[in-house]
Amino acid sequence: MRIVERLRDCLSPAAGASRIALVALTAAAFVSRARAADAARPAALSVAAAANLVYALDALNAEFGKTAPEIAVTSATGASGSLVAQIAHGAPYDVFLSADRGFAQALVNAGNADAKSLSTFAVGRLVLWTTRAAVDVSDVAGAVRSPLVRKLAVANVDTAPYGRAAQQALKALGAWGDAQPKIVMGENISQTAQFVETGNADAGFVALSIVISPRLKGRGRWTEVPEALHEPLEQCAVITTRGSANPAATRYVAFLNSPAARAILEAFGYGIPPGAKPGG
Repeated sequence: MRIVERLRDCLSPAAGASRIALVALTAAAFVSRARAADAARPAALSVAAAANLVYALDALNAEFGKTAPEIAVTSATGASGSLVAQIAHGAPYDVFLSADRGFAQALVNAGNADAKSLSTFAVGRLVLWTTRAAVDVSDVAGAVRSPLVRKLAVANVDTAPYGRAAQQALKALGAWGDAQPKIVMGENISQTAQFVETGNADAGFVALSIVISPRLKGRGRWTEVPEALHEPLEQCAVITTRGSANPAATRYVAFLNSPAARAILEAFGYGIPPGAKPGG
């Protein structure tokens, strides 16, 4: 209140021209400092990613930070279908990284993402993994039918693309019926891997990127499920409707197709999208 009164006094007819000029300069300096503070504040970017990317995402975000240190990236992981539902209900994400093209396209079809931004940046791989010394996973169908595998971890087939891929592979092998009584369903692929890691499941279908991550590399044994047995696990990026107004979202999606990002993705077991050159 005192500041307002002092300004009123300075601007009154009784005030001299010099005092009025001083007030004007002070106000201009205040505005300049405020604008400088806004410019110095890091831009924010929120990424929602499929759970299979949980370990690779830290490395990707760290590398992105080297080229865009002014952008503060926050990320959350979950089943692709669950993330689509969250975004549809207003979750404040700028970029969505899906474990398949279907969920990314569904977000576009619902008007919640920019169709022009949709791109495939990697291809995921499905493996059958066990930490049980007595369980042989070299033959996928044989392992599923083995009496030593009493609990089989599979991600939710409705919301997790890796779970759906496991179902497709088992049906192709004629082993889905044998698997069903043994299935322990994970909410997403990360939880599914936890079931195997902790011994709550004797074996499980998980992402290769998880079992060769620095934290789990060397634990147990795994066999890759032939890609011909299931639909491609295209890792797709798309900018949400909210993110369309955020320039950082465009930079992040472009980064995912850079040589640096691809080197990280390949290190985590991801394949290069068809038609793309390895490493760039």
